[in-house]
Amino acid sequence: MHILLVASAFNSLTQRVHAELRDRGHLVTVELALPDGSLADAVRRHAPQLVLAPMLRTAIPREVWETYPCFVVHPGPVGDRGPSSLDWAIQEGAERWGVTVLQAVEEMDAGDVWASVACPLPPVPKSDLYRNEIADAALAAVLLAVERFASGTHTPVRQDTSRARPYLDQSVRRIDWHADSTETVVRKLRAADSQPGVLDTLLGEEWYLHGGHPEDVLRGAPGELLATCVGAICRATTDGAVWIPELRRRRRPGQPSTFRRPAVSALGDLLPPVPRLPALPEPGWRTWTDIRYREEGSVGFLSFSFPGGAMSTAQCRRLLDAYREACTRPTSVLVLGGQRDFFCNGIHLGVIEAAEDPAAESWANINAIDDLVEAVLRTTDRLVVSALAGNAAAGGVMLALAADEVWCRGGCVLNPHYRLMGLTGSEYWTYTLPRRVGAAAADRLLREALPTSAAGACGLGLVDRVVDCRPQDFQAEVGRMAARLVSLPGTRTRIAAKKAELDRQESVEPLSAFRERELAEMHRVFHDPAAPYHELRRAFVHKEKATCTPPHLARATGGRTTAEPFRFGSAATGRTTP
Repeated sequence: MHILLVASAFNSLTQRVHAELRDRGHLVTVELALPDGSLADAVRRHAPQLVLAPMLRTAIPREVWETYPCFVVHPGPVGDRGPSSLDWAIQEGAERWGVTVLQAVEEMDAGDVWASVACPLPPVPKSDLYRNEIADAALAAVLLAVERFASGTHTPVRQDTSRARPYLDQSVRRIDWHADSTETVVRKLRAADSQPGVLDTLLGEEWYLHGGHPEDVLRGAPGELLATCVGAICRATTDGAVWIPELRRRRRPGQPSTFRRPAVSALGDLLPPVPRLPALPEPGWRTWTDIRYREEGSVGFLSFSFPGGAMSTAQCRRLLDAYREACTRPTSVLVLGGQRDFFCNGIHLGVIEAAEDPAAESWANINAIDDLVEAVLRTTDRLVVSALAGNAAAGGVMLALAADEVWCRGGCVLNPHYRLMGLTGSEYWTYTLPRRVGAAAADRLLREALPTSAAGACGLGLVDRVVDCRPQDFQAEVGRMAARLVSLPGTRTRIAAKKAELDRQESVEPLSAFRERELAEMHRVFHDPAAPYHELRRAFVHKEKATCTPPHLARATGGRTTAEPFRFGSAATGRTTP
């Protein structure tokens, strides 16, 4: 079927739907719903058999939904309506939620239901839920709705449209530090997470707070700043404290847009003298941090979780220190990856944009992540497994490929390319990517710059094993798989062969040669003020609206090479459409 995805942005859910529909043989195109564009003209130009909106902030025009079957993905159960559905659910502490695929009509979220799938809401941030539990339910609902639509025999169900809730504005999100409990504060922070943040007054200025983690040990007067750790600040509540990783200064009238930054660097000289907690806590330390290490028998687990999945120079260096320390332990398998959500998205464009010299910070950041990748590639005394609980992109994919095996949760989306940011890439990709998928496939992945599903990545050879499980079960599944890997008879043989293979590679073409060639091109781009990278980076960090749909998304991708005309009957659309 030819399916047109209409979206406000090509976000993580839209990417997953795009990749998974292509996997199933559908011909998929994308059109961004832009303020200055005519969506009706764009849809007519594509002439799809079905219009699907995975993430749309505006209404589909009447002339579109009256002419074409249009399905909207709503992140709420049947009957729930409004633009802040998931935010309300998290802030109110809901434990179960759902996703509904409904037909577009005049009234937002009020159309007939084609599919609805329930899901749990564990106590994690909104963006994490959106990329995991919500995305899993959304994909299941989309596939079910498409199947029902294709059958031509399904009749959608009317819904009760009386439960409409308003936009969750800052008056409801605001934290009362002298009255709200830690649980309440964390729920408010998680419900606002990456967007829009919680507006607050801190040290005499207005900031949006982004992200929140409960603190188990530290205590103080409500609202007081207690400590810092790995760039985050700890602030006391009435009965405990919370960690806030990122801040965004409130934009003043006439001033340029602001963006999220690590809290400590955002505050700068405003930050009073408070204790700085160690970046790498001892085992059993209960205070929040972004890197942890633990062992189970002969398996070491080095987990990390950075906001947005990007890694700054400092974060790369800290993770490298932790990796080197983990390699001193008497284990035969080392698992590298987070417990859920992002694996890694490469260098930290936000920290780079905020730097006094973005070119110099870009150079420092790419060298720091290259150092980490090189350490993994040169590990010969144990097997290293990259465990992708969530999405990965650009240099983050290449970091994963440096390991001996790549395990990926079934809901992951991989973007193994750089060109959309105007970069040629580093992280030893010219060595690891062709080694994994072959030169032709590597060239195609980088040139097409399209998202790849976990199953698609496995078929290409990017991923060795796809773990089909719920997000909350991934850590335990990986633990069982790693323990089994230790017990396999061939594991010792594989470890013994690693040094010989590395020596052979060094004699043919040393790893340093790949790095030098990649970095020479990256250095040229970073230090060329006219290079597109700088404008693309600024637009990405400041969340500037796209002016048109990128050509690589507007082109039809996927589908079968030969297909008979597809027809659906009156039960689905009220008419017959070729």
